[in-house]
Amino acid sequence: MPVQFNEPLNTLQRMCEELEYCELLEKAADTPDPFQRMVYIATFVVSIYTFSYYRIGGKPFNPVLGETYECDRPDKGFKFVAEQVSHHPPISACHAEAKDYVFWQDLRCKNKFWGKSMEIFPIGTTNVHLPKFGDHYEWKNVTSCIHNLLSGPRWIEHYGEINIKNNNSDICQCKITFIKSKYWNPRVNEVEAVITDRKGKVIHKLFGKWNEAIYCGEPPLATCVWKANTMPVDYEHHYGFSKFAIELNELEPSLKALLPPTDTRLRLDQRLLEEGNVEAAAEQKKRIEELQRERRKELEEKNLTHQPKFFRKTSDDTWVSNNTYWELRKDPGFSQLDFPKLW
Repeated sequence: MPVQFNEPLNTLQRMCEELEYCELLEKAADTPDPFQRMVYIATFVVSIYTFSYYRIGGKPFNPVLGETYECDRPDKGFKFVAEQVSHHPPISACHAEAKDYVFWQDLRCKNKFWGKSMEIFPIGTTNVHLPKFGDHYEWKNVTSCIHNLLSGPRWIEHYGEINIKNNNSDICQCKITFIKSKYWNPRVNEVEAVITDRKGKVIHKLFGKWNEAIYCGEPPLATCVWKANTMPVDYEHHYGFSKFAIELNELEPSLKALLPPTDTRLRLDQRLLEEGNVEAAAEQKKRIEELQRERRKELEEKNLTHQPKFFRKTSDDTWVSNNTYWELRKDPGFSQLDFPKLW
């Protein structure tokens, strides 16, 4: 795919972008009532889709096998690491830790083209653990569809149901419905959710728009649980990035010395595109893709398989952190370790 169709962020960074509204997880971790906790968890799940409303113009760069990304945000209270653990099929894994929650995800998707539109079917699972209460929430994301791929203004919608379950308790569950738009119905981007007890009794109702806000209760007395952040000035001319998205690719000299050479921020093609040098970005993208093909060929000739550094496969075929990244970063430091040359 020509680099002109990309945005200067990577799929691994987009996974981190799902934590833009991580304060909802902090609220959940500080809420004794299990039904109200589920309100915050469900709202967090909806907030994950907010960025997509502004970002249909560009596709994130595909990570190459072995590529990594870290995001240490003391101001937001979390440390995040992601790695491209498989190329065929493409699988990205991530893990984030904070004082009161753990977030991890195994991302894999299938796409289906319909001529003028494309549907994206996520297959992996997303998890949140709240140690204080022993909760382990798990869910699978809904289908996304990008319309008007070839002509006209592009727009995206998400539709289907998300069922959030707590693997360690059946006290409550939640079903979120992303409503599919219809030609004769002006309702777009709407979501509804119900939180029920173990007998199926509805305890809370949520409604709103995934790109704007979520409310709990019945109108007109419903209360606002979450509202999307205001977009930066001129965001339309900067790939539709939010302030949080812009910060994902920042690279201070002091940080550069600590990163492994496989970190996304060190990719030349992505950095050159961010700087507006499209021609040079295209050349580097081609070179990086060729290097990946050469590494894959070398592994095949030696009858070897790629071994991810920071994630491991579980017995149920999902990928989870091996909890080594931050310790190795500290001692002996990534400069003392061997990494493949990705670019």
